[in-house]
Amino acid sequence: MQKEKLRNVRKRKGFTQQQVAEYIATDVSNYSRKESGDVKIFHDEWDKIARFLEVPVEEIYEEEEAKQINHFENNTNSNNIGNVSGNYYCNVPEFLLESQRELIEMLKKENQRLQEELNAFKKK
Repeated sequence: MQKEKLRNVRKRKGFTQQQVAEYIATDVSNYSRKESGDVKIFHDEWDKIARFLEVPVEEIYEEEEAKQINHFENNTNSNNIGNVSGNYYCNVPEFLLESQRELIEMLKKENQRLQEELNAFKKK
């Protein structure tokens, strides 16, 4: 969800995304994604942005939309994680992470069982 209140106040005050990004110590592309709603704006960042714009947080704050966005860009990295200005990011829905955790746990148990079976064969 785009942060329209934030964008409107920033423009009304005459600031660029670059200026706000520098103030909160991030790069402009990351800040742009924050303002467009693709990347979460954390509580401390809301406070910093409000101080920079000289407005109360309530004037710019908008709730984060409960959504997950996957950013998988074409790149030459073998790890297949999006790379933007040297920052690696990958937003994966929690339900997928949980299913992967369960699968890993199951595989660990299967690996242990097979190791025990192999050890038993070696003893024969």
